[in-house]
Amino acid sequence: MASNSAALASFVESTPPGELQDVTKAIKSILADDPSVLQSLAPAFEKYNEEQFTTVKLPGGSEEVIVSSHNSLGGGRYYDVANQSSFAFDHATQRASAVQSHVLEGSQSDLVKSLLKSLYQHTLEHYPKSSLGVYPIENDSAIAVVTVANKYSPNNFWNGRWRSHYIISPSASTLTGLLRVDVHYYEDGNVRLKTSKPVSVTLSSTSTTEISRQIALAEKKYQEDLNRAFGSLSEGAFKALRRQLPITRQKLEWDKISGYRLGQDIGGGRSR
Repeated sequence: MASNSAALASFVESTPPGELQDVTKAIKSILADDPSVLQSLAPAFEKYNEEQFTTVKLPGGSEEVIVSSHNSLGGGRYYDVANQSSFAFDHATQRASAVQSHVLEGSQSDLVKSLLKSLYQHTLEHYPKSSLGVYPIENDSAIAVVTVANKYSPNNFWNGRWRSHYIISPSASTLTGLLRVDVHYYEDGNVRLKTSKPVSVTLSSTSTTEISRQIALAEKKYQEDLNRAFGSLSEGAFKALRRQLPITRQKLEWDKISGYRLGQDIGGGRSR
């Protein structure tokens, strides 16, 4: 049982963006909905949601908030600075409940709120839909900035997630972080892109303006790097992986191969 649980936990932790409920459903069907096994997977669900910066709408809310280790209050509760609230989160179902008031206090509270306001404008401008979290961490000695942007299109067999994660140390005037993209495409196959880029910057000041500027520069450069990489892949490696469709734009029906005139019907060329 222990080995089975470990294997299932690895499935949970490696789940592509937006597909945890599908994986959970599959596990339940395999194990005949055994509650003891699902209970043993609770740590894996928690690890997945916190590492993926899972987003959730609070009851009665309109915008999604983030679940991460940085805004954990313990006992399955998390807080959101913008909404000044805390909530319980079920890691298996990814649902929030029991919302309560939670007012941020501490020596970094003013900078946290200022960054939240400034970076919200940045995410609003650059992401079609995203969630932003700014939290004091390490006993108020540092600040974590988390942005996650999800785009799910299961009807078209793909899902994707952008995650950016920064740690700001005001005393050392440094900003370190990690930018990550995870995209899964699974129509008639299974292709997954996972890429990341570390960020390390010495800040000229710890003002909101300087921190926001450096974050915007880092994300702009990463986006440009990704665009160049995708262009190279589409013309090189990806293009070589799979034969292009015939000029008819129809898939080849192999059971009728003997009836094709290869030069004309498939390649679009003139028969000789």
